[in-house]
Amino acid sequence: MKSLTLEYRLDTMSTVEIKTELQQMIEREKDMSILEAIRTILQKTSLNPMLKEKLTERALRSEKDITEGRLLSKEQVQQRTERK
Repeated sequence: MKSLTLEYRLDTMSTVEIKTELQQMIEREKDMSILEAIRTILQKTSLNPMLKEKLTERALRSEKDITEGRLLSKEQVQQRTERK
């Protein structure tokens, strides 16, 4: 439910509002690892628009899999990782 609320909120916010909120959040953030992660995300997506598109497609596909019940059990995930 949290992601639906966030998606709805982002859909209703303007670009300026989102940028303003992000700036305020970044200004308050004290954790250097979070700030570095944000910088990395912004650098990579601005340098490679294909990456942004691929990640968005993957996220949407994952959301669809979840809503349609296509999930793996813990055991299935462990089996797949052991094979690699």
